[in-house]
Amino acid sequence: MKKAKLLLEHTYDFELLGLVSPVRDYKMAWHINRDLDMNLVKCDDLILEFMTPPTLIISQYFLSLPHGFVQLLKNKALNSTNQVSYLIPELKTMDYFLLVQDETFQISINTFANQLAKNPDVQNVMKLDVTKLKSKENLLTY
Repeated sequence: MKKAKLLLEHTYDFELLGLVSPVRDYKMAWHINRDLDMNLVKCDDLILEFMTPPTLIISQYFLSLPHGFVQLLKNKALNSTNQVSYLIPELKTMDYFLLVQDETFQISINTFANQLAKNPDVQNVMKLDVTKLKSKENLLTY
């Protein structure tokens, strides 16, 4: 019997900022809302189930735009065995990820980075290349 393999190629049509900040997730969302004039809202935690354990529970904040979205994801998570795991394990130094998808190109990720870098509670802001991340599939939430 012939077997056929289905190969899927994901599209990463969003830009990504990595944030280093010691503040809690709700305060980070508050800073982003204040500094970038947004309205990120706490959503249900994102649950990532893998073929092999652990299952990750990730805190997330979301803002829906007419032609895109802005999403704040916490990198560090407690897994089902109460051990620390990471959404993107190769970037353990990052505390948060800010995903920005804007099909109208009215939002500038560089402006976001510059504004957030001025905040004293944000220690570092980096624009990241999604295609170079080994665990980039973990960022696909929809």
